[in-house]
Amino acid sequence: MALPKIAEIRELSDEELSKEILAVKKQLFQLRLQKATRQLDKPHRFKHANHRLSQLLTVETERLRKASQSEAELTKEDHGS
Repeated sequence: MALPKIAEIRELSDEELSKEILAVKKQLFQLRLQKATRQLDKPHRFKHANHRLSQLLTVETERLRKASQSEAELTKEDHGS
């Protein structure tokens, strides 16, 4: 199974992105629980879930930075006039 592509994540809305982050965090918790109780049969799922979470958080951070930069530019224009 191939690792998920970040292009798919960039197409998500902000709300879908937040929901997906929460879902992956829950999935990681369940995987840790299965590992602790020795019920984990596919340990590669950790790698996939961590990779997916990293991609989601990266896109979220990119959007937050872009939003803060645009706000800074707007306030700069308002004070500069």
